[in-house]
Amino acid sequence: MLQQRIKKELEVIKSKGLYRQVRDLAFIDNCHARDRSGKEYLVLSSNNYLGLTDHPDIKKAAQEALAYGSGSTGSRLTTGGVFAASSLERELAEFKHTEDALIFNTGYMTNLGVIFGLARPGDIIFSDELNHASIIDGCRISQAQVVVYKHSDMTDLAQKLEAWRDHSGEKFIVSDGVFSMDGDIATLPELVRLKQQYGALLLIDDAHAVGVLGADGAGTASYYHLQGQVDLQVGTLSKSLASEGGYVAGPRLILDYLRNKSRPFIFSTALTPVDLAMAQAALRLLRHKGAELLRHLQANTALARELLSAAHLPVLPSATPIIPLLVGDATSSSRLAECLYERGIILSAIRPPTVAPGESRLRLTVTAGLSAAELTQAMETLIAVWQEQASLSGK
Repeated sequence: MLQQRIKKELEVIKSKGLYRQVRDLAFIDNCHARDRSGKEYLVLSSNNYLGLTDHPDIKKAAQEALAYGSGSTGSRLTTGGVFAASSLERELAEFKHTEDALIFNTGYMTNLGVIFGLARPGDIIFSDELNHASIIDGCRISQAQVVVYKHSDMTDLAQKLEAWRDHSGEKFIVSDGVFSMDGDIATLPELVRLKQQYGALLLIDDAHAVGVLGADGAGTASYYHLQGQVDLQVGTLSKSLASEGGYVAGPRLILDYLRNKSRPFIFSTALTPVDLAMAQAALRLLRHKGAELLRHLQANTALARELLSAAHLPVLPSATPIIPLLVGDATSSSRLAECLYERGIILSAIRPPTVAPGESRLRLTVTAGLSAAELTQAMETLIAVWQEQASLSGK
């Protein structure tokens, strides 16, 4: 029976320290929240990199958008084509230095919608082994041939491209811009060179790069000064842009095709006027005040890394606000996260299947909304808890 099978599987999940459950939180501001009992927490697991979720300009935009109602009531091709969506797409395209942009309901649905919409049986997709689950799932449902290359290993990718040089179908190279669990940055110059050499289309998922990389915060292409060299850039409105939704930016011809062929776009109810207005307000803040926000984010990132490294914690190297602390064991990772939770700090314990077995970790994300004093105190607490747990385990 199904319920018996599910019960056994849940027991196995719990025995391996992999059980997950939802904790209800109400955010007080961009980095503080309280639970149902009223206890307050410092949230260090959010992707709110620029700390914009409680910015007054964004709240004002949300309030004004309520004049257009609470929901879109249908897909954009039927009843949900509100003005704000097309306006936001034009601004996103300009920001990403592309001809056009197309909004989806989430970043996850964007990757599914783009990959599933463009790739088909007979095509071939070259995918980094640490790509996000949404890319992996998009590749699977496309039914194209998928060739996985070693993480950021351009020699391995080149060898695989060469092996498939004479393949008659379309070729796609797909990679995260910033890898969400390790925080490292894709080697975009080599990806661009290889896509040109082998006639492939290059798709970069910039979900964790916008508002983080580049002098203007526009992401991976901006960071490497390769604007116009990436065919398709996927992004999200729910991280640095402090709202909800996803988008793809690229050539107008391809995006017009997706408007007509991408099932996740065609058959999904459109985002609400409030979601769109908040994203547009956040994008305008990034474009007009991005330098200041990015400086604060980079300073906080450097401070956190410096404090953790000085205490000899196993920090994985990266230049981004994603700071993984490698633990190894899933149960130990969960225990560390629980101890920090009891002390008022929320950090994510990342365990399989999100990461490989033996690579469980705490994933700390730094935001621009934190003061230096508060961040320092939080790192001191984290270090103390880490050392306590290491002492108890005899390590």
